[in-house]
Amino acid sequence: MTTAFHDPYGVYVGRDVGGRECTITADMVRLYEAGTEDRNPVYADAGGAGAPVAPALLFHSEVYRDLSWYLPNLIGNLHAKQEWEIFHPFRIGDTVRTHSTVVERYVRRNRDYLVNEVLITAPDGRWLQRSRTHQSFLRETGAGDVIVDKEREKRADRTFDIGAGHGARLGPVEKTITLEMCQAFSGPHRNYHTDREMARAMGFPDVVVQGMMSVCFLSELMTREFGDGWFHGGKLAVSLVNVVWPEDRLHVWAQERDTVAEGARSRAHVDIWCEKGDGVKTIVGTASALR
Repeated sequence: MTTAFHDPYGVYVGRDVGGRECTITADMVRLYEAGTEDRNPVYADAGGAGAPVAPALLFHSEVYRDLSWYLPNLIGNLHAKQEWEIFHPFRIGDTVRTHSTVVERYVRRNRDYLVNEVLITAPDGRWLQRSRTHQSFLRETGAGDVIVDKEREKRADRTFDIGAGHGARLGPVEKTITLEMCQAFSGPHRNYHTDREMARAMGFPDVVVQGMMSVCFLSELMTREFGDGWFHGGKLAVSLVNVVWPEDRLHVWAQERDTVAEGARSRAHVDIWCEKGDGVKTIVGTASALR
């Protein structure tokens, strides 16, 4: 008798989380705009391409549509890192297919990390974009513990130096986070990204603004600065280093580091980060786009 190598209900590298097929609509773009307040005119202008382009990270939370890849201990789980590769723009009316797979698992300090890769393709199989989400889960928690409080971000080990290069400074994109944005971005169901009571039950003192929202702010800056060069070859690799709370005022910046030849074009590499009004960094990392 042959036995399965993995527990079919377990979480392991290679776990197929499935996907879906859907058609991009104007309503999807409007919901994205409500959740991010990113209303770039390019999302409404078809130009000569036949249909308006959709935000590059329109499927920002596709990885969270099916949480069967999560570990059982949900208390204090956090979005830790995010990577994105963009190969081709989405347009309103396009049909796309998504597929999600657990591709890595590792341990750091008192946390288990799972990495879920989402591949989005055209119906003919053409790759449109690929993303990897690193989600962390506490290995041990006590009942009623506050896992992350609002003073954590002030600690010396939560400071991050970035953007010291001599290239052009890009930005800022500025946002004040509201509960209405959280509900549009992370709703409509109650969860710890939209509801304070549920956030406290998960070990947080307040609503935790979904990490993907700030990642979308980075994409907004790259779209504004590079346009088609972001939609046709953008890359992003960032760490989410501090929690964002409702009413936080955020500023997104990028600092050009260098530009290298890439085929008939060139690729601009930047340091990119998101910070609060008092300078606390919430995301740090790198991005690039074509020129």
